[in-house]
Amino acid sequence: MNKQMIIAGLKARPVRTTVSILAVTLEVMLILVVVGLTTGIANETAKRTAGVGAEIMVQPPNSSVFLALTSNTMPVAIAGKIRELPGVKAVAPVQVIVNSQDGIELIYGIDTESFFAVSGGFSWHKGGLFKASDEIVVDDLWAQAKSANVGDTVELLNQKLKVAGIVEQGRGARVFTSMQGAGALTGQVDKVAAFYVKLNDPDQVKAVQTQIQRLLVGYSVRDMKQLMSQMTSSSIPGLNAFIQSVVFVALCIGVLVIFLSMYTTITERTREIGILRSLGASKTFIVGLIFQESIFICVLGVVFGIGSSLLVQKLLEAIFPTLVVEITGGWIVKASIFAVLSGIIGSFYPSLKAAGQDPVEALAYE
Repeated sequence: MNKQMIIAGLKARPVRTTVSILAVTLEVMLILVVVGLTTGIANETAKRTAGVGAEIMVQPPNSSVFLALTSNTMPVAIAGKIRELPGVKAVAPVQVIVNSQDGIELIYGIDTESFFAVSGGFSWHKGGLFKASDEIVVDDLWAQAKSANVGDTVELLNQKLKVAGIVEQGRGARVFTSMQGAGALTGQVDKVAAFYVKLNDPDQVKAVQTQIQRLLVGYSVRDMKQLMSQMTSSSIPGLNAFIQSVVFVALCIGVLVIFLSMYTTITERTREIGILRSLGASKTFIVGLIFQESIFICVLGVVFGIGSSLLVQKLLEAIFPTLVVEITGGWIVKASIFAVLSGIIGSFYPSLKAAGQDPVEALAYE
């Protein structure tokens, strides 16, 4: 009986029902897509950093776990001192350049011999290593996003650079150049942002980490396994507050739309409610009916919101191959709860107003 009444009520006002469902859909999409973007970028950065293959990373004092926020202040000569420590197999100095022309992407200035000793080298798709300071190697996703091929000239940091090779993604950055090339781009010579350290025995991380900390007092010496767990969206300054603000705004949108929809519905259905009350319907029945109708709208909005978010995820990744949107099951559940909660909050006052109407006055309502 209730189900038939709810569906009939929604069908009787198709425009309002559609707008309400779309609002809840937007609420769910806003949460999932924004959180998916921030989570995806952080996790994808962590995976690429781990893909270098080092067990330890050394950074300047008080550095962020994200290399994009780290300055090139360490002398490259420190690599030789670290390499002399017992248990160290190879050390790769890396100069980090942040290119913010089309989003934020990292360019690694590397010494190929030491970088390959740590990472095991590149998996080549096309071309080969850079042979001049104005040449770069890019990963396959970057090449796809920029429609670049071997031999093409691209512009980075207002400089014309030639693509020498294309490699499999997952080795720290998406763009690589020589240390000399990086120095030409930044004007910083023999200065780096990080040292990737490869050990003879990965089980000796703690011991070697302690030795490096004694050698380089005050420097950030990080265990790569622990570093991966720290490279989350919560580690980016202000990002948690941003996510919470987005969720709050989305929740407010849902609450306001459901409130307006239910309140207007109650006003239009005053006579119907009066008939139900005169037939013996209790206040609890009326409240429950309004709540069920709003929850039904929210459930439909959640379904469409999840589907639309997954579609947006596929579209964004197709249009921007280097962009990662990670929509997790945990956030799908949270977004669904927020949407239903907005429906409950938004319909609370209208349901009480409907239940409190006098049957005689309601029947006389025109």
